Amino acid sequence: MSAPTLGPEFVGRAGQILERLNRLYPALIDLSLTRLETLLARLGHPERHLPPVVHVAGTNGKGSTCALMRAVAEAAGWRVHVLTSPHLVHVTERFRIAGELVGESELTAVLEEIERVNAGAPITVFEVLTAAGFVLCARHPADLTIVEVGLGGRHDATNVLQRPAACAITAISMDHEAFLGNTLAAIAGEKAGIIKPDVPVTTGRQPAEVMEVLERTARENTAPLWRRDHEWFIAPTPDGAGLHYRDTHGTLELPLPGLGGAHQIDNAGLAVATLRATGLPLPPAAWSGIARADWPARMQRLTGHLAALLPEGWELWLDGGHNPGAGEVLARVMDAWPDRPTHLVIGMKQTKDATGFLAPLMPRAASVQAVAEESQHLAQPVADIIAASGGKATAGPTLRAALAHLAAGAQPTTPPARVIICGSLYLAGVALQLDGWQAS
Repeated sequence: MSAPTLGPEFVGRAGQILERLNRLYPALIDLSLTRLETLLARLGHPERHLPPVVHVAGTNGKGSTCALMRAVAEAAGWRVHVLTSPHLVHVTERFRIAGELVGESELTAVLEEIERVNAGAPITVFEVLTAAGFVLCARHPADLTIVEVGLGGRHDATNVLQRPAACAITAISMDHEAFLGNTLAAIAGEKAGIIKPDVPVTTGRQPAEVMEVLERTARENTAPLWRRDHEWFIAPTPDGAGLHYRDTHGTLELPLPGLGGAHQIDNAGLAVATLRATGLPLPPAAWSGIARADWPARMQRLTGHLAALLPEGWELWLDGGHNPGAGEVLARVMDAWPDRPTHLVIGMKQTKDATGFLAPLMPRAASVQAVAEESQHLAQPVADIIAASGGKATAGPTLRAALAHLAAGAQPTTPPARVIICGSLYLAGVALQLDGWQAS
């Protein structure tokens, strides 16, 4: 089995180490966690010496839910570790340690230590990055650790965590079928693999076949299950200016999420339910943090170099959603923007279902342009995206060219429009670099 290629965003000394470790990719398929468990044992089991952990799986909304939990905990004055993937521009984005992104020199030192301790044994880069995250978190004091699953759940490297304070499972839809199965029930079974005996697990609204799997797995593990509209409830207030949340612990009046889109209400409720399920004491002022949550490439407004290519008054947005479920969510966002036309600039990864992603978007878009950037890892060819659109999309074929085309077509009497760059987190990383964004 050949090693996957690393994207161009793996740069610097850390990237060089990861390139070397990538050559140790296992020759045989092994879905167990044995490799990582062996490495962690040699490192002194850092995963057993973490602050209270929240483990988050799901198809869509994992990163947003993690960001919302982090914002709440930090509003409480807590120091919070957050391990997420993938990164958009630089590998250090994966490791927020006690509230700050890890420095490249510290990450490099930890990767060098892991390379030495691993001693040439077969390993994957994601297993290495997971081990690095646990080492960093174990060496810095904090009050909470939030860990996002990389792929699936049952066999994901992060699932070496033995007893988190709580688990959360965000919206599940079709994605990564080659690894997780070609039905919602099969994918749900993999995601449910993070559920641990007697550990509370929370979830938002799910398709019936997904909820059936989650309920069964929770029962088998005697894990308390917190479901939206059953154990917890959330809805906009009558005036639309906030949110009303309720569970067995009482009611909360919450601000609107700092993240855009109606779908973030579900993620905000899930974040609140998960933190309350941990039993960790949070002061009332903590919930105000929901309004300050920030997560790049999730309906993010761009205002830098790329945005400057559009006519005055136009808006440029970026979203990294890349599967049919994300397409449905983005379609609902577009429905909530009836005041002006919305143009789409779409680039996708080679393995993604472009037809499924595009289906709900095409009827709502004023125009669709397909793009593939030279530095976009595993970019789907522009011609394939156009074919998936039924021939309705046109070739960008790059971000700058697509935006320039829209600007050239605008007349002085043309009302301002919105443009959404979407379809791929790899494309989102390129867009952020071109726009001049820096992680903080």
